[in-house]
Amino acid sequence: MKFKALIGTSVLAMAVATPAHAQSGGSSSDPYGEIVVTAQRQSERLQDVPIAVSAFSSEALEAQQIKTPSDLQLTLPNVTFTKTNFTSASFTIRGIGDLCVGTTCDSATAIHLNGDPLFSTRLFETEFFDLERIEVLRGPQGTLFGRNATSGVVNVITAKPKLDTFEASAEGEYGNYNSIKGKGMVNIPLGDTAAIRVAGIYLNRDGYTKNLYLGNRIDDRDLYSVRGSLRWEPTPDTTIDLMASYFHEKDNRARIQKQLCQRDPTGILGCLNNRLDNSPFNGNATFTAALTSKEFLATQGIPTAFALGSLYGPDVYANTTIPSDPRTVNTAFTPQYFTSELTLQGEIQHNFGPVSLQISGQYQRVKLDSMQDYNSNIGSRALYAGGLNTLAFFAANGIPTGLPAPAPAFVPGSAAYFAPIAAAIIPNGPNGQLCTSMADDTGFGSYGGNKFCNDQSLQFDRSNQYNTSWSVESILSSDLDGPFNFLLGGIFAKYHLTENSYYVNAFPIDYLSGVLGAFNSYANGLPPSFLATPFYRNNTDDLKIKSYGIFGETYFEFNDRVKLTLGLRYNHDEKDVIARTSLASFLTPFGQTGTAFDSPFVVTYDADPGTAGNQLFQTRSVSFNKLTGRAVLDFKITPDNLVYASYSRGYKSGGINPPLSPIFSVPESFKPEQVDAFEIGSKNTFANGALQLNVTGFYYKYKDLQLSRIVARTSVNDSVDANIYGIEVEGIVRPDPDWMINLGFSYLKTKVAGDSFFSNPRDFGGGRSDAVIIKDITNAANCAVAPGTAGNAAGSNAFVNFVNNAINGGLDLDPTKPGLEIKPGAGLQGTTSFPADGGIASTGAFSICGVLQAYAAAAGTNFDPAGIQVYSAGIPVNIKGNALPQAPNVKFSVGAQHTVHLGGDMTLVPRFDLSYTGDSYGNIFNGNVNKIKGYAQVNAQLQLNGADDKWFIKGFIQNLFNANSVTGLYVTDQSSGNYTNIFTLEPRRYGIAAGVKF
Repeated sequence: MKFKALIGTSVLAMAVATPAHAQSGGSSSDPYGEIVVTAQRQSERLQDVPIAVSAFSSEALEAQQIKTPSDLQLTLPNVTFTKTNFTSASFTIRGIGDLCVGTTCDSATAIHLNGDPLFSTRLFETEFFDLERIEVLRGPQGTLFGRNATSGVVNVITAKPKLDTFEASAEGEYGNYNSIKGKGMVNIPLGDTAAIRVAGIYLNRDGYTKNLYLGNRIDDRDLYSVRGSLRWEPTPDTTIDLMASYFHEKDNRARIQKQLCQRDPTGILGCLNNRLDNSPFNGNATFTAALTSKEFLATQGIPTAFALGSLYGPDVYANTTIPSDPRTVNTAFTPQYFTSELTLQGEIQHNFGPVSLQISGQYQRVKLDSMQDYNSNIGSRALYAGGLNTLAFFAANGIPTGLPAPAPAFVPGSAAYFAPIAAAIIPNGPNGQLCTSMADDTGFGSYGGNKFCNDQSLQFDRSNQYNTSWSVESILSSDLDGPFNFLLGGIFAKYHLTENSYYVNAFPIDYLSGVLGAFNSYANGLPPSFLATPFYRNNTDDLKIKSYGIFGETYFEFNDRVKLTLGLRYNHDEKDVIARTSLASFLTPFGQTGTAFDSPFVVTYDADPGTAGNQLFQTRSVSFNKLTGRAVLDFKITPDNLVYASYSRGYKSGGINPPLSPIFSVPESFKPEQVDAFEIGSKNTFANGALQLNVTGFYYKYKDLQLSRIVARTSVNDSVDANIYGIEVEGIVRPDPDWMINLGFSYLKTKVAGDSFFSNPRDFGGGRSDAVIIKDITNAANCAVAPGTAGNAAGSNAFVNFVNNAINGGLDLDPTKPGLEIKPGAGLQGTTSFPADGGIASTGAFSICGVLQAYAAAAGTNFDPAGIQVYSAGIPVNIKGNALPQAPNVKFSVGAQHTVHLGGDMTLVPRFDLSYTGDSYGNIFNGNVNKIKGYAQVNAQLQLNGADDKWFIKGFIQNLFNANSVTGLYVTDQSSGNYTNIFTLEPRRYGIAAGVKF
């Protein structure tokens, strides 16, 4: 028999770039009619595909209120979705999502539009509209199309123009939060062989979150998207499709919902390690507090009157409270969000008889710019009064000489070192507004006039990105008589990122950049200067990715019931990146033109310590090659009952870690990811369609699974091995034509395999009671001190106390290098205990890690016969057996609807959906502090449909019980206070909608 009818659905259901169109017997009253997938003008039921794939027709999406990608997780087994820290998201399938964070990371879950792979897409920012269907493939793929992905594929398939029919539709919706949404479509035939289709969506709503401080609402949406499609069939064997889409959003949407913390009263960690409270973190743990403290300034010989506080005194958030309601905040900075995406696609398909050829390509341009309050709190500026008054005094008078008359009271000309600082950041005096640098490319910030002034001390971050990409793919497939057929394809893709930066801006950074820069330049006889950049910037200046793959499959039918599939793929990936990190890194004269990096003193800055000389950028290149494949054997017990077994090897390329400041010992690159996936499954239809039941079991063996953690204010990636197994059950029950019930269940077990040692950013002491966790007052990073003989807590504590006393007395770290002296008077205190309920067994102290390392190398035997060890990146712990993040053990869902027939062929359809997602962890270190509690969500709607579904009116409610369910979390850096950012589902939404079709 003709074999293309058998492979058509398999190719498309695995999201290959073959033109395809879902046909469904579904309607508003039966959205789960049998889905038929068409490829190369041949078709097969989705139930005949030997792979774990779920497909939603447009009717099913509407019925289950699946409006966004986040909603997909509420019905799919072993699937979760969450926003993540840097304007991105993680679509996790079977415990594998985007655990790798960085510009050079590939996505574990491949996102496709009409079969073409998308790079850094904002596709999931909008709501779904005018779709044919969505397919979600669970498991690795690669032998049929596109770039590789280890967890699976989400393929969004847009509705195509219809050649022989004029049709149009319009829909309007109004809901709470003053939500207004409109969707529309028009399909226009152009003769007998062509048609165009235009569709769009507009959404505007008020913010979900109330800002108590400004009395406004934030986290709103204001977006639109338009799409135009053209189909031309010049001959019966040729189809040409063209598509263009544009998405635009500009509003005050928040990337992060809330920050949680078990407050650390010592300030050494900022947040403790036992639980997540609605409490402010200790501001003394931050970079800005450390470098503006009287303890640090004393070590530099700078008058402590310039200090904005003491590391042992109250911090700026000491008397603040955090609203317990996740959707209530206090912030003086309103978030800003902008993104746009242009996508162009083209595809030609021609049937040559025994073989068919399909060529497709896409171009993508993405822009993104987002800003938000970094600490989500308002600190007290009262602590700054002494330092600001001192700055104003020095700006007006200069540096006191301390000499009696008739000698001058102030050093002539020295006021010029401080006047530009005061003019830039306190232009109306110490009691006026405080000005904070805006994130900019010049690196000047406030000292170049690019600033934002406010009565409060502001802190905010910015994440921006600009990139383009294109790909072209070709697939040749056979339709031969006999048992043998084949598919052969290839893809070439290029991605170019021209800007990706993550900024952190704060008034105290401007202050310390100015004050430290003034004293540094004055002491060295240099022109008045500040330290650039007066904000933190992790900048990927340029990233180029080139990827190609050659793939193919062969198909052999032993008979009408048994089929063997064998596939093979060769992958090649190249990545070239230029990046740097800067934060108060080098002197820049006031009035400098061009950029800060044009400073005559930039020679003291080195973006790449691994390369000889001082480099303005770190430049790295990596390449990867891999051969992967799969094998599937499927057997049809009956025409309605299929069983199959498969093996596949998945691959995801490695990447490059960003430069760190300060420098820590982490790998410059991370390895490719590989998974060996074993799967068995059964797809069944019983009682003439009254029951559909699909069951899948799987086992994954991962090698070098990529995981992200924060080190020195930057996300770096490591690799671990992992084992994963689970089961999935999906069912549809139709007891009679007017009832439909859908069911889903999954169980998942994930664990790190083998010994894997990493330092926990929340506990640099590694759980050891004989260790001392250090907060470095020169950069606010943490390190740890431990005795060489385990258990000698007295030795490690005595060592830290001895070194702190030495620092208090002043040191010359290297007599051959001027400027490395530590002046006396730091006033560092001894070690202290953390609260008993904090989950920290170690003691802690403020100190200087570099000095501790020097003393440990020279004098450790004075305290411990086996010596003292200083761990610059923390004491590693073994995470063997830990569960992977975002991998709930249990999920289930149930939905039911009933069609009530009214007069005039109208129908009334009530529907109810319940989903439950079990407990999981948001971090590889697990523990109570990283636990994400299980959550349930209930949706309901009631829809009245006109005859032939020409019109409808409905009322709907999502998240009936208004649960503030947490979907993911992210632990910040030690120099930011170790607090936890959380991400949640949307609150309760309800409203009415109406639509018509022509």
